[in-house]
Amino acid sequence: MIRVDLDVMMARRKMSLTELSQKVGITMANLSILKNGHAKAVRMSTLEAICRALKCQPGDILVFEEDGETAE
Repeated sequence: MIRVDLDVMMARRKMSLTELSQKVGITMANLSILKNGHAKAVRMSTLEAICRALKCQPGDILVFEEDGETAE
């Protein structure tokens, strides 16, 4: 399972969902779906824009967990 830690990185960068949405150019609704882990897929261009806006690497916001693992 892939866990999305977008909210953690946003908090570290002190960036709101609204601000990230504007910088990335996607709707708050779609960004919220991604942030809450309900997205089935993410475009590479969207991931790139998020990483650029948050000045991070994809691995900073996407975490692989084996089935049955608990979040740290």
